[in-house]
Amino acid sequence: MNGVLVVDKPAGPTSHDVVDRVRAAFGMRRVGHTGTLDPFASGVLPLCLGKATRLASHLTRGDKLYRAAVRLGSATTTDDLTGQPLGPPRAATFSTERLRVACDELTGAIHQRPPAYSAKRIDGQRAHQLARRGVVFERAAVLVTVHAIDILRNDADTIEIEVRCSPGTYIRALGRDLGEALGVGGHLIALRRLASGPFTLADAVPWERLPDEGPQRLIPLARLLPDWPAVRVGQDGVAALRHGRELTRRLVLEGFPDAPSGPLRVLDQTGELLALASPRGFLAEGPHPAVEPTLHPDTVLLDA
Repeated sequence: MNGVLVVDKPAGPTSHDVVDRVRAAFGMRRVGHTGTLDPFASGVLPLCLGKATRLASHLTRGDKLYRAAVRLGSATTTDDLTGQPLGPPRAATFSTERLRVACDELTGAIHQRPPAYSAKRIDGQRAHQLARRGVVFERAAVLVTVHAIDILRNDADTIEIEVRCSPGTYIRALGRDLGEALGVGGHLIALRRLASGPFTLADAVPWERLPDEGPQRLIPLARLLPDWPAVRVGQDGVAALRHGRELTRRLVLEGFPDAPSGPLRVLDQTGELLALASPRGFLAEGPHPAVEPTLHPDTVLLDA
């Protein structure tokens, strides 16, 4: 089995628990996720199976869409419901207009301080490992992009929001910062990921139906990275890729670029994804020695 399996993770299991269940259900070891979800969170968790694990770094780059519930009036050590309160609760009374302004201030390109309990590395160690030992450490702010925060519900001390953001954005930190902006503190009490890049809940297999429906819901390699331009090769091109050789114009049947471009998908004549390649030797304007442009295979999905 080679491709991406999108699982609708329930609250409770860790992302690694989901990986282990898929490994056991399908009898395979080459399974990895494209970005963790906290145990209390649910929703879209894309898993790479087989050869798709070689594409994992490219599949994590798309924007994320979340639905979150934030409890205002109380901050915690972990920025979510699993942590200890950082002080007595405060009244969370504010107008919808003030809430909207606070959300707007956290929209766009922002510098976000990661939660103390996170997977960020601090001097070679995970931040959550240091935090559990009581080690005090500096958390450098990271530039992230929050494209939109939509307020879905505002009831007493709890709000529900929908957030579209760049990879690397911590929704826990967003809930914390929203509480701070309102002057009352806040922490996340529920989180559901609705989409991760091109993968949505419509693609997802429910946790309880994973063993039965998983194989039928697998997204094959040919359907991955559909926004990338593609070239097609014949048998000679396949042979070149199999041996790690670069693709010349002669070896490409269709789509060889005429100018420098970004990375490309390499397909066979049936549309199967064989490799990812980068253009090489496309010279800028001006006098240069003749260099034949080629496509360099960065990631090859064929067996040697």
